[in-house]
Amino acid sequence: MGKESGLKYSSVNRGFPAGNPIANIFVIIVGALAIGALIVLGFFAFVIVGSIVLIMASIIGLRVWWFKRKMGGQIPPVRKSRSASTGGVIEGEYQVVADDREGE
Repeated sequence: MGKESGLKYSSVNRGFPAGNPIANIFVIIVGALAIGALIVLGFFAFVIVGSIVLIMASIIGLRVWWFKRKMGGQIPPVRKSRSASTGGVIEGEYQVVADDREGE
């Protein structure tokens, strides 16, 4: 009999907090209103954050466009050298400054 009373108690405890049907209806109505309010607030928060991101992206894009236009042809395009692109030999001169192996 101890197990039956434990099961009955746990199933009753899972339902609404009050045994009064008016209180249960009140809890349902308040919960539905709270969920609706959160959905509306979430929508407006999404619109506000999206607007901020859109405005910031347009400001950054405008600044990059303006900077490129202002610089004009001042920045020469990067060109690869012929020998580096074909895997050729790089020539140069060198001078030995100090040789540590002479003392050994």
